[in-house]
Amino acid sequence: MMNINIAELQTDLGRELPFSFAVTVAELDALSDDYKFEDPIKVTGTVVYTGMRWRVSGKIEVVKTFVCNRCLTDCREEQVHEFSEDFTRDEGEDDSVNVFSGDLLDIEDMVRDTLLAAQSLSNICKPDCKGLCPKCGHNLNEGDCGCDRFVPDPRMAALQQLLKKD
Repeated sequence: MMNINIAELQTDLGRELPFSFAVTVAELDALSDDYKFEDPIKVTGTVVYTGMRWRVSGKIEVVKTFVCNRCLTDCREEQVHEFSEDFTRDEGEDDSVNVFSGDLLDIEDMVRDTLLAAQSLSNICKPDCKGLCPKCGHNLNEGDCGCDRFVPDPRMAALQQLLKKD
């Protein structure tokens, strides 16, 4: 659990309380079939009491491993994601503020949500990945394979047949 004890911040307006956690993927429950995160996931930041709310801000450092959707290459990507959220004890406030009770702020859900929301929908090794040749399966990022990859438009097949008759 990623709990921050804020008891000493209760009366110190504007004072920062630093925190640091190293958690495993299993502890954070950040599992996916499309990619994996390497242990540990590092979370660092500060909590500041602003009078009515506690602002939690920091960063998540993680290494993501995945297989490129286009060229099927194993990839490793170091990621840093920043977060900033407000917490309060008053349940009557708007829905954009996290509510807690006691002296412990549990930031585990916020960290998991930030990490998972920052992941792209497709795992691509680089923006200009060329993928695999549809004929021979060669990785086109490593060079051209020499295959003829021309695919005729099936809507024009009837016209092609007419041209062949003449």
